[in-house]
Amino acid sequence: MDEQVRVTREGRVLVVVLDRPKANAIDIATSQKLGAAFAMLRDDPDLSVGVLTGAGEKIFSAGWDLKAVDSGEMQMDNWWEDDYGPGGFAGLTEMWDLNKPVIGALNGLVIGGGFEMALGCDLLIAADHVEFALPELPLGLIPDAGAIQRLPRRLPYNKAMEMFLLGERMSAADAAQYGLVNKVVPADKLMETAMEWANRLSNVAPLALQSLKEVLRAIDGKTIRDSFDVMRTADLPIYRKLLASDDASEGVNAFVEKRDAKFTGH
Repeated sequence: MDEQVRVTREGRVLVVVLDRPKANAIDIATSQKLGAAFAMLRDDPDLSVGVLTGAGEKIFSAGWDLKAVDSGEMQMDNWWEDDYGPGGFAGLTEMWDLNKPVIGALNGLVIGGGFEMALGCDLLIAADHVEFALPELPLGLIPDAGAIQRLPRRLPYNKAMEMFLLGERMSAADAAQYGLVNKVVPADKLMETAMEWANRLSNVAPLALQSLKEVLRAIDGKTIRDSFDVMRTADLPIYRKLLASDDASEGVNAFVEKRDAKFTGH
C-alpha cells in the first residue's frame, strides 16, 4: 500500500485510511489498493475486523474521480469492465466473500461513490458534522455502484428517492434518526469509538463473527421459512464449521463456569 491508502494493524483490527487530497476521490489505482486492503482483511486469519476512514476532517470521500473520467483514464460506458480490483469499485462495494465486519468511521462529507463505499460497510459511526449526498443526477449520471442497490433498503423508499432525485443532503443526526448510521459522535471521539467497537468484535469467536455475514448474505431476499431451509441445507462452510467447533463448546463452558471465553478460531 502507499500513502493514498494507508493500512495499519492494531491487534486483530485492520485500519484502512483513504488519504487522497483534496477530496479522497477514487480512481482505478486507488480502488485497487482499497481492494487489496480488504482482501488482506478477508484472507488473514489473524485479522477479525476492519475500520475504514478518510484522512482529515472535511471529506470521507467524494467518490468517483471525475477528473480521471473526464481525461479518459476511466471509462463511462460499462465502467465496471475496468479493473477496479477485488471487491469492485472502492474495494468494498462488491466483495461478496468478505465475511469479516467492516466499521465505517465517517470523518467528513460522504458524497456519491464515497456514500456507496460507506454503504458497503457493516457498521457506520459518523462525526457530528458529517453530511451525506448523492449528486449524480445533475451530472447526468446515477449512483449505480451500490446506492441504488442498497439505499432503499436502509431508508424509507420516499426518503431514498428524495436523495436520488433532488440531491438533498442528509445530516448525521437525521441519518441516525433513520437508522442509516449506528452512532453519531463528536469528531474528536470518532476513531476512539470505532476502535472500541472493533476491539470488542475482535474478542468474538472468529467463526461466529464470520458465519453471521455468510448466513445473512445467503438468506437475503428469502422468506423466513425459506431462510431456515437455506441455513440447514445450503453450502455454508463457515457456519457448518462453527457448529462443530471447539470455540462453540468453549463459549458455552465459559458461560456456565462464569469466566471469560478463550477462543482460538477452531
